[in-house]
Amino acid sequence: MKRVATAAAATVLSLAALTPAALADAPESHVPSPGSPGLGDPLFPTLGNGGYDVRHYDLTFDYTPVAKTFTGKVEIRAKATQALSSFNLDFDRHTVDSITVNGRPATWSHDGGELVVTPAEPLRHGRPFDVTVAYHGVGTGPYAGLSGWNFGSDGGFASAAQASRADTFLPVNDHPSGKATWTFRVSAPPGYVATGNGVLTGTSEKDGRTVWTFEAREPMASELLGIAVVKGVYREGRGPRGLPLRHVIPAGQEEKYGPIADLTGEQVAWAEKRFGRFPFSTYGIHVYDGYKAALENQTLSLFGTNWFNRPDGTTKYTTTMIHELVHQWFGDSVTPKTWQDAWLNEGPAVYYAAVWGEEQGWDRLDDKMRTVYGKLDAVRAKDGPPGRPKGLGGYNIYDGGALVLYALRLELGDDPLFDRVMRTWVQRNEDGNASTEDFVAHTAKITKRAGIDAFLRSWLYDEKNPPMPRRPDWSAP
Repeated sequence: MKRVATAAAATVLSLAALTPAALADAPESHVPSPGSPGLGDPLFPTLGNGGYDVRHYDLTFDYTPVAKTFTGKVEIRAKATQALSSFNLDFDRHTVDSITVNGRPATWSHDGGELVVTPAEPLRHGRPFDVTVAYHGVGTGPYAGLSGWNFGSDGGFASAAQASRADTFLPVNDHPSGKATWTFRVSAPPGYVATGNGVLTGTSEKDGRTVWTFEAREPMASELLGIAVVKGVYREGRGPRGLPLRHVIPAGQEEKYGPIADLTGEQVAWAEKRFGRFPFSTYGIHVYDGYKAALENQTLSLFGTNWFNRPDGTTKYTTTMIHELVHQWFGDSVTPKTWQDAWLNEGPAVYYAAVWGEEQGWDRLDDKMRTVYGKLDAVRAKDGPPGRPKGLGGYNIYDGGALVLYALRLELGDDPLFDRVMRTWVQRNEDGNASTEDFVAHTAKITKRAGIDAFLRSWLYDEKNPPMPRRPDWSAP
């Protein structure tokens, strides 16, 4: 209620400044009004904000290890997509110290995960504007929602913001459709290093701390945020065509994790044969004991140390490395329009990791997909089909999405044709957003196969598995 009252008051003030004639003649988008507090995503309706489009974030972030306190300042460059009397940023619970809009002090209210900003005067439709928010807090919260902070034994942290947790680090338009370029200036005290997405452009000294500056030159969704302050060391290398590789591994454990990081170059080469040129200016992995999963943070995939401690002594962990690497094309460069399109991220990552595993002689792709086929009907009924999930993180999106691609490859009956569908998909949608229906239309255009769109929609949306092409003996239990 506080947010609604604040926005309404701002609307009255802005409209009062206009004459009745001007209001009558102005297009609706040119009459100042509050931007919406969400974008209506099918799975997360309140994520993101309406009324503006962010072009660039410039984040300064100073973290104190062990105490887990921080100060931050974010400068946001945006463009108004309507006349705005106020607008929202997603920001969960931390203390705001000041806000300016176009250099002038603004007022704000903070309600749960929504920061409502009222500029000194309304923002005009189609015009660029700048917002600067200074803030501070403690990484432990408390938060209205989930936290994106992951703390390690070294007193440091690493961010894992997917899907809705970037707002625990900074005020942000937190939806995958709101891609922007980024600058990070993350400081670390002696004995620690900082990480950020993109290219490391330099370091400097300030107040006894080292400031690490990174530039994410290609657009990035906020859920792929990859900042950290850890007791780590950088390890550099070169990938195909001289691609700069930079990894962060635990200090004192270079002998264990250095050779694992060094596998990345050949993995990038393997992926490039299938999808074309790596889509970003750099790549690397960050290995950290404060995280227990694996995540495709753009240009710097994050792995828990536990991934590499296999009791069987094999290198099967490389399938997970391939999974996160494939995401750099599918999910990071080509980002879903909504979270209900998430199979476009996870399906290719699972599928190609299985292809890699088969090539290494570990598991047959057909055997894995047959198992998925047998399980997926029950998952469709409970959690929704791959193209219309009821939530994130489910078997339907991951293995079910891979099964959709497997079925498509069998239906086309021509590996080069399937490969062309996948390669041109990431090339034509590079740095952008795309939906499930976009993929269906793309496949129909590339293959020129009658009925292929209906075939894909059946696999993506039906309540039960369609028959598997070329596998008449497969059935669900």
